Amino acid sequence: MSSKTKIVVLHMKEIIYTAIFAVLAIVLILLLSFMFFSGHNKKEDASPTYTPGVYTSSMTLNNSSLEVEVTVDETHINSIRFSNLDETVTTMYPLIQPAIENIAEQVYARQSLEGIEYSGDNSYTSQIIINAINEALKKAVTKK
Repeated sequence: MSSKTKIVVLHMKEIIYTAIFAVLAIVLILLLSFMFFSGHNKKEDASPTYTPGVYTSSMTLNNSSLEVEVTVDETHINSIRFSNLDETVTTMYPLIQPAIENIAEQVYARQSLEGIEYSGDNSYTSQIIINAINEALKKAVTKK
């Protein structure tokens, strides 16, 4: 009986490349399966749903208390305004009315408080207004 001995020569470089490509192929297959098959069971809605109505939130500037009034329907923010803005407050803070009008225009366009831009002249006041609007919208969000 004669047996022929076969010698197989494997280059280590080829084995490493093969292993790396196999791992990358598995990662790619897993990534694609998560991308295309995991989201079919969930309905993702980027815009929140609101309970229609008028919601208020209070904010304080020095000793003056102001009410921010936000009117929403089921999917849109319709109105943002001060409900008790009197002449004394507008005299003390002349930039407060233009600030809320600027913020309201941006919120109407985006239907979100994300990415609101405001000038450096009234950044503190604008941030207080945005926080008050956010509190009012939290009251309006429908629990799912």
